[in-house]
Amino acid sequence: MTDRRTPALAVAALVLIALLAWSGWQPYERETWVLETVPVMVVLPLLAATHRRYPLTTLLYALVFVHCTVLMLGGAYTYARVPLGFQIQEWLQLSRNPYDKIGHFMQGFVPAIAAREILLRGGVVRGRRMLAFLVGCVVLAISASYELIEWGVALAIGQDADAFLGTQGDPWDTQSDMFMALVGAVCALTLLSRRHDAEIARLPAAG
Repeated sequence: MTDRRTPALAVAALVLIALLAWSGWQPYERETWVLETVPVMVVLPLLAATHRRYPLTTLLYALVFVHCTVLMLGGAYTYARVPLGFQIQEWLQLSRNPYDKIGHFMQGFVPAIAAREILLRGGVVRGRRMLAFLVGCVVLAISASYELIEWGVALAIGQDADAFLGTQGDPWDTQSDMFMALVGAVCALTLLSRRHDAEIARLPAAG
C-alpha cells in the first residue's frame, strides 16, 4: 500500500537538507559542526532507505525533524553560543546558556519514542511497566554512550574539544546531561504514549 505521507516526508527531508547546508555554511567552529551534525547525516539517509520497508509513525518522524533542527542549530553556533539559549538564560536568570540541556532533553525525548516504537512493533515486550523500564534503559545507554564519545573526542583533540563538550565550566555537566535525557524520556512516555499507540495501530503497510 502506498504511504500517503510520502510527499510531505520528502518536503520535510528537503527542508532538513537545506537547514543542514545553512548550518554548515559558516559555522562557529567547523570541527564542532561536523561532530554535532553527524547524527543528522546518518539518520536522514537511513530513514529514506527504510521508509517503504519499515515506515515509522508520523509522530516519530516529526520528533526526528525537531531533534535534527536542535542539533544543527547547536552545530552552527556551538551549544554554549546559541542565541536562543542566551534568551532563555536571560528570561530565567540562569548562570549559563542552557541550550545544551535542551539538546540532551531531546536526546532522551526522541529516542524514547523511537525505542518504544521498535519494542512494541517487534513484539519484544507487552507489559507497560516493563516497556517503560526498557525504554528508560535504552535512553540512558544512548546518553552514556554519547558522553563516552565526548570523552574520547576530548582526549583526542585536547583543548579544541571545549566547544563540542559545552561544559561551560560545570564539573557536573556529564551527570546533568544524562539526567536531562532521562527527564526527556519520562516526559515523552507520560505525554505521548497514548497518541503513539494510536499512530502505531494505523501505520501504513510496508512496501
